[in-house]
Amino acid sequence: MCAHVLVAEDDEKQAELIRRSLLGEGHTAAVVHDGAAALDEVRRRRPDLVVLDLMLPVLDGFGVCRALRENDDIPVLMLTARSTEDDVLLGLELGADDYMTKPYSPRELMARIRTVLRRGGRPTETGRPDPVVRAGGLVVDPRRHTVLCDGSPVDCTPGEYEILLAMAREPERVFSRRQLLHHARGLDRASTERAIDVHIMNLRRKIEADPRRPTRLVTVFGVGYKLRSEGP
Repeated sequence: MCAHVLVAEDDEKQAELIRRSLLGEGHTAAVVHDGAAALDEVRRRRPDLVVLDLMLPVLDGFGVCRALRENDDIPVLMLTARSTEDDVLLGLELGADDYMTKPYSPRELMARIRTVLRRGGRPTETGRPDPVVRAGGLVVDPRRHTVLCDGSPVDCTPGEYEILLAMAREPERVFSRRQLLHHARGLDRASTERAIDVHIMNLRRKIEADPRRPTRLVTVFGVGYKLRSEGP
């Protein structure tokens, strides 16, 4: 699949390496070196994916991600030299779909990019859309990459969408965090199961009448989460 990717990275050598790797995979790429320029470029030409460095000048990656999520659901892959879990979880809470901690190999980055793009609502490899899934007042349409909750549209990031789709396909099944992590991001050494808690929290804000007392997307203590087959 060919995609247009925006690379927001203030390290010019690193940005050029990413750009060349993307071109080598058949993608097109635009490169900017600060957060304000990233938002300007998104408005100029909407990308299929933003590769976003956390430590950008003018406006940092957190600010860019926050601004993107106010108006759009463009997939965001965050790059960070900060390996602390709080920074990673904040990025995910703001709507980043995945993250990589520096240093990383270009090969691993390209693999992550392929994974995020596959989750971004593109057709399946067979070209045949999956059937619409219904569970507990939710309607998840893989072909249109849309979610309805009690008839109202729900905006989900690609990671949130994949979690919801997996759970809606098997309502009442209890998923562990590791199983949901596989659906949302793929299994890799940089993943953290606590990231799933952030995705679940964000989903509850979108589909629950009272996110503090969830009745659809519920916790099974000591195990994980499940989506109830019947709505509240």
